[in-house]
Amino acid sequence: MCGICGIKSGQADPDVLERMIRALHHRGPDSSGRYHGTGYMAGMRRLAVNDLYSGDQPLHNSRKNAVLFYNGEIYNSPKLRRDLEGRGFSFRTRSDGEAICHLFDLHGEELFSCLDGMFACALWVEDEKKLILARDPAGEKPLYYAHLPGGGLAFASEMKSLLKIPELPGGLDHQALWDFPTFLWIPEPSTAFAAIKSLPRGHILVADAAGVRIRPYACRVAPAPDAAKLGEAERIEAVRAAVTRAVHSRLLSDVPVGAFLSGGLDSSIVTTLAVERLTRLDTFTIAFDNIKDPYHGMADESEQALATARALGTRHHLLKATADMFRWLLPKFCDKADQPFAVSSGLGVLAISGLAREKGVKVLLTGDGADEAFGGYSWYPFLPHADRTFPAAVPDRPVSFQNTGLSVEERLGALAAMSGPERALAWHYYAAEEEKAALFAADPFRDARSSVRHFSAFRATAWDTPDYIRHDRKFYFPFEMLAKADRMTMANSVEGRVPFAAPEVQKLAARLPFSDMVRDGELKWILRRAFADKLPAGVADRKKHGFNVPVDHWLKNEWADLLDAAFSPSSSLSRHGFLAKGAGKTALRLRDDPERLNGHTLFAFIMLDLWLTRMQEWR
Repeated sequence: MCGICGIKSGQADPDVLERMIRALHHRGPDSSGRYHGTGYMAGMRRLAVNDLYSGDQPLHNSRKNAVLFYNGEIYNSPKLRRDLEGRGFSFRTRSDGEAICHLFDLHGEELFSCLDGMFACALWVEDEKKLILARDPAGEKPLYYAHLPGGGLAFASEMKSLLKIPELPGGLDHQALWDFPTFLWIPEPSTAFAAIKSLPRGHILVADAAGVRIRPYACRVAPAPDAAKLGEAERIEAVRAAVTRAVHSRLLSDVPVGAFLSGGLDSSIVTTLAVERLTRLDTFTIAFDNIKDPYHGMADESEQALATARALGTRHHLLKATADMFRWLLPKFCDKADQPFAVSSGLGVLAISGLAREKGVKVLLTGDGADEAFGGYSWYPFLPHADRTFPAAVPDRPVSFQNTGLSVEERLGALAAMSGPERALAWHYYAAEEEKAALFAADPFRDARSSVRHFSAFRATAWDTPDYIRHDRKFYFPFEMLAKADRMTMANSVEGRVPFAAPEVQKLAARLPFSDMVRDGELKWILRRAFADKLPAGVADRKKHGFNVPVDHWLKNEWADLLDAAFSPSSSLSRHGFLAKGAGKTALRLRDDPERLNGHTLFAFIMLDLWLTRMQEWR
């Protein structure tokens, strides 16, 4: 695990590379590595998790004409190593990443199809002067790139590293900023900077004498069975086997491993399976003041987590969160997110990973991804009925599933009047186009297109029930959940691992019928059945809760001044000319709307204001 960076250019300055490497220190405080070749230089900061003493980078193939820097973990590396050694390849280290170098000798650019893991790779082929960048299929590890004015190409695990390049244009992408309050993050491949792009997940970039080209690669590991040919009991067993293999493989580590434990189904499954293989497991839970949560009831579920930890015999750690604690974390939350990011649950991940690091834990397992894979969101039971059960009622104001002041019937009636793409946005995203137009100034965003376009590109015609879930898996899961897990754990030099992102699990989930995910209103039906006999008592039957920071409550109380400051004449938003006239009054009206939860929309503006302030320090 590390942060990587580099420049392919004949004019590269070694001092610039050093600044780029230093910007990634939090991603790898244990050691660093560098390579200087003809027309290429690169480096890394390492977080030592596997092969602690001989796994420094760069890594090389047998002929030493291929040079690798990589960030991540290759979970099927033990099998790959055995296969490669059987073919006569010799390994110089115990690093899981060395298999990548030797696979290049066998498969060339197609090697990434063989990997089960999370990774961002930079492979330099010295005799061909070819740079190959690659990113894992799920998108767990970030990798950004930028074309330089002089014709070069730069890459890095974080944008802050790229911003150390003096000639890199620093202009903002106003379209990306327009999208931000809708999603609370910027959809890839765009970033907040016009000159910087994210390499799409499951893609490779090749830069050589012929130019730069980007293309997807196939993931050929862990083929999933055809669920349509399996009986119900066989599908349940297939889910159990796939999730078990995913968790067990993601225990690969030479350092202590821990797990997030909320007390709910997903993290309890991961923890239960980890305990089967580890002699020691630390679990971490965050507790809130027991504020009423408009989504799922009460915000705190630490008692359930403690009961699960006791039943499983883990070393349990509890962190009590407060509005003041999370407020104190906001600058770090902003810095380590790299881009504008307002997913408030990330504050919890940031706090927990900090506690884990204090306790000597470098690896944390999470239960993220089970909701998208197996049908866990509260609106999923309503998906099949939105078109036909409730009459269309065209609303005169923005309505989404965030309108908790309206009855479910009223919300579904409003959604029924929408197109498939509009409804996909309304199920669980935030700022509507009208709301952004009332908060953002018109001129900077004059050419911005509607954020609904991110759904139209997926499917512009009528949507079926599975379409919404497929979109969540391809859009929400990588861009929100996986980004949150990576950025907020690496902020504290901790490696977050997401077993439900495993290719085998994702492929199997994609083939399950909707009735296996939601049945008679019960969420994650098949996942509950798959692990009911293994989990501590009561966990399999526990209702969906989710990890929700009480942002709407805090903005009316402890954080009210943050909202005032973001919309004040002296804010960075104002200095950039981004706020509409009267935006402050509009923000207060949205905050106090009795029908609609607008806290996360407003939190996005608070975080954008903070980001605009702090990003000036990154260059």
